[in-house]
Amino acid sequence: MNEKVGYIFTDGSSRGNPGPGGWGAIVVFDFQFSTFSDEVKVTELGGYEDRTTNNRMELTAVIKALEFLNASAEGGSASGGKSYKLFSDSRYVINGASKWVHGWKKNNWITSSKNPVQNKDLWEELDYLAQTAALNWVYVGGHVGIAANERCDQIATAFADGKKVELYSGILANYALKNILDMSTDSAKEVSKSSTRARGRAKAFSYVSKVHGKIETHKTWADCEARIKGQSGALYRKTLSKEEEKSLINLWRNA
Repeated sequence: MNEKVGYIFTDGSSRGNPGPGGWGAIVVFDFQFSTFSDEVKVTELGGYEDRTTNNRMELTAVIKALEFLNASAEGGSASGGKSYKLFSDSRYVINGASKWVHGWKKNNWITSSKNPVQNKDLWEELDYLAQTAALNWVYVGGHVGIAANERCDQIATAFADGKKVELYSGILANYALKNILDMSTDSAKEVSKSSTRARGRAKAFSYVSKVHGKIETHKTWADCEARIKGQSGALYRKTLSKEEEKSLINLWRNA
């Protein structure tokens, strides 16, 4: 039997701690592992809070994604033969959900250092929702070129800045991030600190910059640096292959 596997990507952001905040999530379901088809559905989610913290937004992104699954007839459940891999670049979320929460509950929501658990209200909600689906928690490095993680970051930061965000809901074939389910790439792997450092040492295929909405590619870091230096809001990233460069450009164009 081919198990139905779904994917959840989440991120949170706040402008100040506390300050205005936003959260973003991408949910992918009805995916049979060996088959890419029009049945694969993608839904982007996002929202804003007036006064919050980065950790609360990270937790809220996961909660909202799980609430969406529970409300969706297609989301399924653990008993329905579906499982989900949840990817986050927050060690606070991943470690809390997969390790710490068990001890917190046993100790009446008191930490090992004898302090009350911060954000208890959200942790209790997340813990309840996590029991309604078969989840595998996966940590991924932030800002290392993982397309879905980058998109969630864009959604979260845009909401935090009070900007209008167009959220996609539909089939994978019409989604801007065509490679979101390519499990042969870093999207399927836990990106550790050592692999992040290795990426930094790797030879660049190109550098991509975005200044005032215009995207350019550069063969050298010097050329990229010259373009972004002193430019407010400039984005830049190193790519390691033509495919990665193309994916990043498409991502930024559709942000």
